[in-house]
Amino acid sequence: MPSSRPTLVFLLMEDWFFASHFWARGLAAQKAGWRVVLISRQNEAFREIEASGIEFYAADLNRKRLNPFKELAFSLWLARLYRRIKPDVVHHIALKPIIFGGIAARLANVPAVVNAPIGLGFVYSSDKLLAKLLKPLVTLALRTTMSPKLGIAVFENPDDLNAMADGGMVQRDRTRLIRGAGVDIELFAPSPEPEGPIRIALAARMIQEKGIPDFVAAARLLKGKAEFWLAGAPDLSNPNPVREAELRGWEAEGIVKWLGPVKDMAGLLHQIHIFSLPSTYREGLPKAVLEAMAAGLPVVATDIPGCREAVVDGETGFLVPARSPEALADALDKLITNPGLRAEFGAAGRKRVLDNFSDEIVCQNTMEIYKMLKDTKA
Repeated sequence: MPSSRPTLVFLLMEDWFFASHFWARGLAAQKAGWRVVLISRQNEAFREIEASGIEFYAADLNRKRLNPFKELAFSLWLARLYRRIKPDVVHHIALKPIIFGGIAARLANVPAVVNAPIGLGFVYSSDKLLAKLLKPLVTLALRTTMSPKLGIAVFENPDDLNAMADGGMVQRDRTRLIRGAGVDIELFAPSPEPEGPIRIALAARMIQEKGIPDFVAAARLLKGKAEFWLAGAPDLSNPNPVREAELRGWEAEGIVKWLGPVKDMAGLLHQIHIFSLPSTYREGLPKAVLEAMAAGLPVVATDIPGCREAVVDGETGFLVPARSPEALADALDKLITNPGLRAEFGAAGRKRVLDNFSDEIVCQNTMEIYKMLKDTKA
């Protein structure tokens, strides 16, 4: 489809992730005069995305697939698509799209690439054998595909930026730091604390690395002092899902309440008093934490990359060691018993989001990169 407008292509694994984390940037690019295209696996969100004027191409992307021949075939298919679309800039999001999108971009002579790792995740955080086997292969692939000649690597936190630059996967002077996916500060706004028992929520994909078992263990330690809610669906494409039977078992014990997937996150946050994300792997910058802070809630998270970029320990919440249910329970208990501290942390968290993590700030910083790359090409 020929166009006189510059063309921006997003490549990422899932349409729903674009909807939750990159849609605002796609709309900002549209407003600035770009033709915007999304390539991802087709799931439940693509119709709304198309209705917003963003072109959509369904792709055979699979997070669990490890067959190198099928991945190479995907790269060749993608290269042909890139030649048809003729993008001025492509934005590859997450490690797999960076690697196989990078191959396609080279084959199709795409003039500029933005690579966004958005956290180093399973491969660089897990002690499992599969992660140990994949790590050197992924590192080599990233060194090859995150070429400084093609564009910019965008990181959500300085820990990941430094790790990849020090590891030789990216040239430091071709990196930028854009902290998080942005938050709609009007939708996620403070409200009075709800009445009734103290409620603590963890909203995330139901996978082990989000700290679900530690959250449940802390709930056991604090049983009777608060209600503990889990929001999210099991992610069966992940190597370590928390399965529905386990979630329902905990609920039957009266330890936690499992809400399943929740579309109205703002509504959920208005029903709770404390938000927690005891993640055990390298986050990019967890959006659910930022949304909770924007809603004026105190947050208890783990002292890991991504979480520590969002939460200021002792100011907007508490940071605790990963894989320590006792420390998690202790921090939560301090907030359960102290409404004044909850209010203090919540107000400070809201201000931190306004100053650093709003949609407006993230979109502006991203658009500056797109414009720079387009102008450099011209």
